[in-house]
Amino acid sequence: MSRRDEILDVAVAVLEEEGPDALTMRELATRMGIRAPSLYKHVRDKDDILAGVQERALIALAQHLAAAGPGLAGLADAYRSWARAHPRLYEVATRRPLARERIAPGVEAAAAAPIVAAAGGDAHLARALWALAHGLVDLELSDRFPPGADLDATWRTALRGFEPPPSPTRS
Repeated sequence: MSRRDEILDVAVAVLEEEGPDALTMRELATRMGIRAPSLYKHVRDKDDILAGVQERALIALAQHLAAAGPGLAGLADAYRSWARAHPRLYEVATRRPLARERIAPGVEAAAAAPIVAAAGGDAHLARALWALAHGLVDLELSDRFPPGADLDATWRTALRGFEPPPSPTRS
């Protein structure tokens, strides 16, 4: 394992335990038992660390989505369950500009692939599906739904709008 990978491991741990505000060079160095300037031998800057965390989050999300149950409902359940299990990683990966110039080629596309496939290859529909899922997850993680709201029913209702129309029957 490279020293950069070790730094990213610690960064993910800090993020998951304490949130994005705690993700400082000083905190990373302290947890690694080194001085903060030593980090710069292995990473360019804090943005490089955040990009590495985004990349790891997208890879993990892609793996989770790839193992989703059948259909749109299965994909939505997988997206929602990953975000709920990793709310701070989800925040860094989806609520900040994506550091496309710093993440490995293909990572973003791999994370989007299950959604694009569910949309039948239609990029616009895939973006609409992702926006729906992101919005619902974001509201749920922010505790913005009223007490007692049936979020499972909300998800089912929202996804119904993306189901293909029934085929006409022949007489």
